[in-house]
Amino acid sequence: MVEQAYVYILASSFQHLYIGITTELEVRIRQHKNHTYPDSFTARYKIDKLVYYECYERVTEAIAREKQLKRWSRIKKLRLIVAQNPAWKDLSDDWGKLIAPFDESKLHPPTTF
Repeated sequence: MVEQAYVYILASSFQHLYIGITTELEVRIRQHKNHTYPDSFTARYKIDKLVYYECYERVTEAIAREKQLKRWSRIKKLRLIVAQNPAWKDLSDDWGKLIAPFDESKLHPPTTF
């Protein structure tokens, strides 16, 4: 069985960065946000905003990518984040929130030519 793995980058409000890997992205991000491990680097520096992630089919690929990103300079990491997420939005903000049901009445009537 192939298990997906994720490489992710978290940021603090001061743009301290943390790069990690997980097979359960939502669970792991929730742990960071809830400071499940209060003595961890991310909890101490309040690094809990998901600003970037990549998905891989194999854990070994994700591990290799994590190692690569950790070797990059800070400016190169910042460029990677800004290229995909220029506003530094927390990509996990909407996770677990209810989605409003589709309302067909809000559609515009088709235009006839």
